Amino acid sequence: MDEAYRRTVLVTGAGRGIGRAEAMYLAAAGANVVVNDPGVGTDGSGGDASVARSVVDEIVAAGGRAVADTGSVADREDARRMVATAVDAFGDLHGVVNNAAVEISRGLEHLTERDVDAVVDVKLKGTLGVSHWAAVHWRERAAAGFRADRAIVNTASGSGLANPLPLQSSYAAANAGVAALTAVHAVELARLGVRVNCISPSMVRTRLTLPVPGMDQLPDGGRFDPRDPGVVAPLVAYLLSPDCPLTGQTLSVRGGSITVDRGWSHGTGVERDGPWTVPELADRLGALDVEDPFDRLAAALGGALGTGGRDELMAMVNARLEAAG
Repeated sequence: MDEAYRRTVLVTGAGRGIGRAEAMYLAAAGANVVVNDPGVGTDGSGGDASVARSVVDEIVAAGGRAVADTGSVADREDARRMVATAVDAFGDLHGVVNNAAVEISRGLEHLTERDVDAVVDVKLKGTLGVSHWAAVHWRERAAAGFRADRAIVNTASGSGLANPLPLQSSYAAANAGVAALTAVHAVELARLGVRVNCISPSMVRTRLTLPVPGMDQLPDGGRFDPRDPGVVAPLVAYLLSPDCPLTGQTLSVRGGSITVDRGWSHGTGVERDGPWTVPELADRLGALDVEDPFDRLAAALGGALGTGGRDELMAMVNARLEAAG
């Protein structure tokens, strides 16, 4: 990263997993990094200030520049303060990586309002809140005549965009919402010179994905590990770089594969002049080539939940739902 244009980046949820890998990579590339993480559990409970501090210590020990922030993205005032922390510590803010997430896995009939709020408040409203305060800062800077390349990188997931994973109603919905925010904010913030993109990691080893069978397996002999959280970091660094032309895009990342997502794009359909009748719809729609969600789940997970047929996968999913409660 060019010394004459040192960038300051706020990374939320940067104490562990993907966020930590992103913070370490960006700092090694020369960025000033605000390491945000309240140190909570995977479900959002508890808190440990040492989690963010330990990442900062690693960065500083390696010759980088970083400060810790332990606020919660779910708290609007905390979100304001973490943006202010970046400006106070390093003079400006050039990029935001909205990575923070929590997950509560329960079947729909057992899901409580508190469960839903805990996930949505961090993943969706947290992304919105941090982006809001960054946009406020950038608008003020632009009004004062200080324009610079700025970027937001949001984080969604295959859950919600590609994989109909059971037990993840709130997590999937929140991630789909983050992808939608990305497209909207890319249009809104273009006038300020802000690019907004989204990454969607899949089958990456984190605290949230470790329960998936086989996720803890490591390749032999030091070979490339496609599930290491670090596979995401170079893409994030590129999306934050001043020469990146992309905005409004969601990019799926799985190992060494990066794919541009098209969202809920139109597929095959039927058409006629005038209103349909129910029998006509039954005849025409029933003949369309549609994708079975169980087939999509099996393909997306690459056999991680089993290699059997549709009935075997359904049985496995149902067993997990009953066990999870």
